[in-house]
Amino acid sequence: MITESLRSLYSRDLNKLKTEVEAYQNEENLWKIDKNIANSAGNLVLHLVGNLNHFIGTHLGNTGYVRQRDLEFSLKDVPRAELIEKIEATTKMIDFTLSQLSEDDLKKEYPLVVFENKMTTDYFLIHLIAHLDYHLGQVNYHRRLLEY
Repeated sequence: MITESLRSLYSRDLNKLKTEVEAYQNEENLWKIDKNIANSAGNLVLHLVGNLNHFIGTHLGNTGYVRQRDLEFSLKDVPRAELIEKIEATTKMIDFTLSQLSEDDLKKEYPLVVFENKMTTDYFLIHLIAHLDYHLGQVNYHRRLLEY
C-alpha cells in the first residue's frame, strides 16, 4: 500500500532532518547565511514544519494548524531543542494523519488547489516528500559548508 510507503518515507526523512539539526557543532550556525545562501538551516526547518503541518495537518488531518508562512523565514535564533520538538511533533502528526487515510482517500482530489491544476492527494503527498528532501539536502549542504 502506498500509505505505508509514504509513512515510512516521511518518518525516515524527517528523522534525517532531526539528525542534521543535531549534527551542527555550533548551534549558532543553524541561523547563519553566507554569500549566496539565502536561507539558514533554521529557517528551512521552520519552513518544512510549517509546510507539512499546513498541507497535511490542516487539510488532511483537520488539526486546526494555522500557518504563518512569513515567520518561517523571518524568525531567527529559535533554540535547537525547539526545532527538534517541532520536527518530532510534525513526524507524529504525519504518521497519524496518513494512518487514517485509505487507498481510496489517496485517489481523491486534494482539497486545496495549490498549483494551477487540481491533483490527487497521493500525487500531492509525493510532491511534498520531494519538497522535504530538496530542503533536507540544502540543510545538509549548509551544515557542511559552515562547519568543515
